Amino acid sequence: MKKTFFLLGLVVFLSVGAAAQAGFKLGVKGGLNLNRVNGQSFNDAFDMGYMAGAFAEIDINKFIGIQPELLYSQTMTKRSSFSTLYNSRFTQAFLIDNAYTRLNYLSIPILLRLNLGKLITFNAGPQYGILIGQDKNVLNNAQNAFKTGDISAVVGAQLNLSSFRIYGRYVAGLQNINAIDDQETWKTASLQLGIGLKF
Repeated sequence: MKKTFFLLGLVVFLSVGAAAQAGFKLGVKGGLNLNRVNGQSFNDAFDMGYMAGAFAEIDINKFIGIQPELLYSQTMTKRSSFSTLYNSRFTQAFLIDNAYTRLNYLSIPILLRLNLGKLITFNAGPQYGILIGQDKNVLNNAQNAFKTGDISAVVGAQLNLSSFRIYGRYVAGLQNINAIDDQETWKTASLQLGIGLKF
């Protein structure tokens, strides 16, 4: 499954540009990832992580285009009552309440570009996140507590200042990432702020 979505991202990232060479641009980006995991076991506040990666801008015409991206994204979330809720064989999964869990994702958003003149672009579309790293020391006996994939919806806006990009977006998780049981639903949510450089 991971290989399939990784290859899908590469195909969209590279081959689609060949069909729209005139409007095909590449760039790099990075910024803050203010995120949380919604669920009774986790704190409601947003915690700070980071993201970095590459993007392509494929403009079909001056009004509309596609923006595929490949991002490394860190999700930090604070647990609140995990060991209280899960007092069975997973009790040791989170040894200390109110401690942080770090989840690292390879995120592949495929976004629609709506250009409002040259200055402002609106983005919206789906994102698939592949879990590539968990805090194993914290998870201990429950290393499979989180599902390996996460499907999200993305909406945001971007300022285009010559070769520079300043963007903000909201990413809402659509999938329950709790891999332990169906006792509780966990969904991710992120506010992302960052800058980019178009080549």
